Amino acid sequence: MPFIYYTATTLNGHLSTPEHSLDWLFDIPADGVDMAGFEYTALVMGAHTYEWVLTHESLLAEPQKWATLYGDKPVFVFSSRDLPVPAGADVRLLRGSVVEHLPAIRQAAGSSNVWIQGSGDLAGQFLDAGALDEIALDVAPVALTAGMPLLPREVRWPRLKLLEARMNGDFARLRWRVER
Repeated sequence: MPFIYYTATTLNGHLSTPEHSLDWLFDIPADGVDMAGFEYTALVMGAHTYEWVLTHESLLAEPQKWATLYGDKPVFVFSSRDLPVPAGADVRLLRGSVVEHLPAIRQAAGSSNVWIQGSGDLAGQFLDAGALDEIALDVAPVALTAGMPLLPREVRWPRLKLLEARMNGDFARLRWRVER
């Protein structure tokens, strides 16, 4: 199963503001944005992304919305702290390194994709572990003066092989295969 880091980023490589807000992303109309064909059976995210989603979607007060967003897919959240979990959500809080949790994530995903949603450092840990297969970006027409970096690692050509470059609504969709 492929591990795919699929995220939206600003054109200058920020995932969120320094306060971990993704509000900039939702200022852009979703008209014409196409995620069709992106299938996954397990999702991985960092604590800040998870907390932002919980707050932005009011998931603790309205846990039924979880199923609309993630269905019954397992969501693995890497965090050094205890975090709340919406009632009925399959959220698995993980402490420690990506490497030690790879077997459980692989087992949950079966033969399908694992979506690494955020953060850039977490995606970098999958890259460091040799478990990142693809990077897919929707580059937004936004620049932030500061924020959380897209991928705080040095990765050079020819390690990344371009798979796709196209318009996706007001975003630019870019995809690369990660060579081992």
